[in-house]
Amino acid sequence: MQHFFADLHIHVGKSESGKWIKIPTSGRLTLRNILEEAKNRKGMHIIGIVDALSPLVIADIEQLCQEGLLELTASGGYQYKKAITLLLGAEIETVEQGGGLAHTLIFLPDISHIKSFSDTMKKYIRNINLSSQNAHIPLKKLIQIAAGFHPIIIPAHVFTPFKGLFGACTDRLSHLLSDKELSSISAIELGLSADTFLADRLAELAPFSFVTNSDAHSLGKIAREYNILRLAEASFAECKLAFARKQARLVAANYGLDPHLGKYHCTMCLECDRVFTADVFSKTSKICPYCNSKKIIKGVYDRINEIADYEESVHPSYRPPYHYQIPLEFVPGVGKKVLAKLLNAFGTEMNILHAAAKADIANLIGEKLASEIDKARSGGAAIEAGGGGVYGRIIKGR
Repeated sequence: MQHFFADLHIHVGKSESGKWIKIPTSGRLTLRNILEEAKNRKGMHIIGIVDALSPLVIADIEQLCQEGLLELTASGGYQYKKAITLLLGAEIETVEQGGGLAHTLIFLPDISHIKSFSDTMKKYIRNINLSSQNAHIPLKKLIQIAAGFHPIIIPAHVFTPFKGLFGACTDRLSHLLSDKELSSISAIELGLSADTFLADRLAELAPFSFVTNSDAHSLGKIAREYNILRLAEASFAECKLAFARKQARLVAANYGLDPHLGKYHCTMCLECDRVFTADVFSKTSKICPYCNSKKIIKGVYDRINEIADYEESVHPSYRPPYHYQIPLEFVPGVGKKVLAKLLNAFGTEMNILHAAAKADIANLIGEKLASEIDKARSGGAAIEAGGGGVYGRIIKGR
């Protein structure tokens, strides 16, 4: 068995022909650029794109295959330049009872399955060329449709107030899905504003593996959250086994932002732009304590407090460690020039975050900045919490 770095939620912004697929994203977020960035700068071993239902993305995949840059593996997934594995997926929006919207990731083993699934979903999605389109069906029906395509099914950023199942639709998955449909779910994606300790306050999530992914809308955001998977090889089938914790395959570790850095962790008032704590929120009966407005976006922390079964997290025995780790671009003082110097010396961001000694970093960019990086990669940085769509920030020098 080997350990592989994996980020399974990356958006494609534009096709090679220049047509938009995901709006808004960076125009540099083409499939080719994503693969190069993930391989050369980030140091990923497995990535998942979540816009492969689009015929525009399918055409780009086929082009890379024709060029000999992508090769289908025997166990599903495509190797790019024999160095990194690409999984083909889709982020599909469903509508639940009561009108709540939620996103779910569906991964399939190869382009033939993707094409067939895309043809099927055209019946429900108005513009199949674009990303994350509303399928106008509930998750229950989406799971039933996807079941015939041998999928990996992962509800996405489940606690966020915008298009997360718990954040926007339900208190319990069992209110939406039968036992059979629940058993079809491969894993649960935590999202940038929650971690294992928060998620494991919900009893019904104990059977599921957790994944932490970037939801990248630009090249720089790739691998801001990621997983270490223990697999025999980097492939679709191996990932599916890992999420099911079968044959010694598993999610060995989750690496994610401290939830306080997430843009939906705390509750925020849209009227006065103040972020406030769960204690203040509860005391004011869901009214902003600063301006008395009811125009608030409930944060992930408050939402979990509402629906949690446990006061403290109760981890199943198999739950892997969750490591707080801050991407280098979040670190005060690490601009483009400093990052380029680090990458030139150490190769990839994974090497900088996991392998480079603090002393070697200090010799390159100075002790003060090396200390900031060391705090960020060890979870020791001081943070001002985010909410309402605004990311938290690192407080420099603390």
